[in-house]
Amino acid sequence: MLPLDDLTVLDFSTLLPGPLASLFLAEAGARVIRIERPGGEEMRRFPPRFGETSAPYAVLNRGKASVEIDLKTQNALARLTPLIAQADILIEQFRPGVMERLGFGYAALSRINPRLIYCSISGYGQSGPRSAEAGHDINYQAVGGLLGQSLKRGETPPLPPPLVADVAGGTMPAVLNVLLALRQRERSGRGCHLDIAMADAMPTFAWYGLAQGQAAGRYPEGGEGLLTGGSPRYGLYATADGWFLAVGALEPKFWEAFCEAIGLEEALRDDRRNPESTRTAITRLIAARPAPHWRELLEPRDCCCTVVRTLEEALADPHMTARGLFDAQAEEPGGRRLVSTPLPLAPVFREKLAPLRKVAASGDDTDALL
Repeated sequence: MLPLDDLTVLDFSTLLPGPLASLFLAEAGARVIRIERPGGEEMRRFPPRFGETSAPYAVLNRGKASVEIDLKTQNALARLTPLIAQADILIEQFRPGVMERLGFGYAALSRINPRLIYCSISGYGQSGPRSAEAGHDINYQAVGGLLGQSLKRGETPPLPPPLVADVAGGTMPAVLNVLLALRQRERSGRGCHLDIAMADAMPTFAWYGLAQGQAAGRYPEGGEGLLTGGSPRYGLYATADGWFLAVGALEPKFWEAFCEAIGLEEALRDDRRNPESTRTAITRLIAARPAPHWRELLEPRDCCCTVVRTLEEALADPHMTARGLFDAQAEEPGGRRLVSTPLPLAPVFREKLAPLRKVAASGDDTDALL
């Protein structure tokens, strides 16, 4: 028995935030039905291919049913009404106003099913000056002040690898608020409309800078913050073989253990005097030895220093595999299998997951469900 195995989710969303949110719900037991346009949603065409489908689509959509329907046709609402009437949750990811124009807005659907929890995920939310504006993850990070925390004026940095706005601003708040809405519905008997804006969560990740700025009367410039480049105790250092050591030795006990291990001279260990001199010395010391040396020397010392792993190395990491993060598999329509997107569900739930679930071809369940 799983926590959500008595719930039905209609997922009208595309690409990443919504489908990842419905994957969380599916893995917790919910029945998820993807509502896709004729030919399937955009992600089905994303490279690379894996057998008969897209690999990015497969890892996000295992275990979900698929219905194809053109929402612009006159009878679309009538055809979907039986599913809407029995659904508990609806997830959509169109720009604000699109679902209303199609006849599928919250007001219309709540008349069909007053208990429906209707979750709208968008870039800037359902209201506000930017609500109709197009954007992607990097734009939401930019507008919310998150990117500016680590950018130094005049320097061109590498792109940040995590899609923070999509996952932490879209998926995670959607799942959290859906669960809160379910709890509220237990008391009131009614559903609600959730307005999830990816940009809204970006200042959340700048929490430390917000506190600093208000207390000190000056907000830190890019690269000045404790966790964004302002301290030699927290950052990336290049090794002799061209790879990187991640140092997070913020607390005194970790910092002292790190300094002792690398042989940093005593005069530079008080990094408050001249942080840049300390950083320069550490940079020189770390650059003198290859990554395997630092892995062997520092990781056993428990001083918050870790050699960066590639994604391929992470897949084989003994800790990651012991936690079961890569156990779930998706099987594409042709029968080939690949590791599904790992989800940070508590082990008490993850242990109960079906290790293998199929990825439906677009429209596989249209006749059965409509």
